[in-house]
Amino acid sequence: MALQQGIQFLDWAGRRVAFDVKGDGPFLVAPAGWVSHLEADASDPRYTQFWRSLSDGFTLVRYDRLGVGLSDRAVGPADFTLDAEIGCLRALLDRLDVDSAMLLGGSSGGCTAIAFAERHPERVERLVLYGAYARGVDVASADVRAAVLSAVRSHWGLGSRMLAQIFLGDEAQDGQDRFARLQRESADAETAARLLEFVYGVDVSADVQHIEAPAVVVHRRFDRAVPYALGRRLAAALPNATFVPLAGSAHLPWYGNLEAVVRACRGGLGKPARIDAADGELDPLSERERQVLALVARGLTDPEIAEQLVISRHTVHRHVANVRHKLGSTSRSAAVAEAARLGLL
Repeated sequence: MALQQGIQFLDWAGRRVAFDVKGDGPFLVAPAGWVSHLEADASDPRYTQFWRSLSDGFTLVRYDRLGVGLSDRAVGPADFTLDAEIGCLRALLDRLDVDSAMLLGGSSGGCTAIAFAERHPERVERLVLYGAYARGVDVASADVRAAVLSAVRSHWGLGSRMLAQIFLGDEAQDGQDRFARLQRESADAETAARLLEFVYGVDVSADVQHIEAPAVVVHRRFDRAVPYALGRRLAAALPNATFVPLAGSAHLPWYGNLEAVVRACRGGLGKPARIDAADGELDPLSERERQVLALVARGLTDPEIAEQLVISRHTVHRHVANVRHKLGSTSRSAAVAEAARLGLL
């Protein structure tokens, strides 16, 4: 019998958890991150493009944790625990009659994925961890954690904008405004704050060394929400892991160069990336920017590039700056290296 597709509800712990099933193939399950909203998230074309490209050839399962999104909003202290996260994920797999699946844990969802894989190794085939960490206290200093929690509780509008700036890095203002609105639509201020306390307090460092499944850890170098060093540390601690560093500063994978994230994650899932160019702007560089970058790769200076392309030096300088920004690179040589890795040269 074909698996029912679309948004559905799981009866768990006396309430309803919203989950979404799409596609066909091996099961790929994304443990819930901080806040989400299955309906509102889908209004962002970058979000839908990312998940469609990433999950090609899989049955993708995502869900809103209790207290957020389309799930029941009534929550209590017991809902903000790692045991609750593991229990919900287990109940969802049981509901779908899934014996084992691949898990893609992003941010705090990575902690749930790690803990679940440690407790139920027979049910986890592979782990892909994006922007993840093992100990929440390492994410930010005590002063920063306290300031963020205070802002969220006292003024959710201000707190959501602060978090948008942290989560999206160098993303344009319209993207930050969209994410700020999404946070407020996904959860009320108190639930958001209590979930942040969970994010900052969770600790799966003791579980990491016992993980049997092969893992790939993907982390952007300038991630402002979860420092790059934590991803590197996590990959080093996992017994059977590969670390894939990426350029960029956005914590959310569908912002910035989403194609690079898709390639890295699908590599961890044992699938090559197949991205439909009709779905959007997948090549982050314009044709002119690629021309300029190709000449930079040959060692030409800005004046030499300007002469060859018959454009002004100022225009060359602007194109080079745009290329570095799009690729999340701090220098011309780093941009060339990143473009080569992505197959853009």
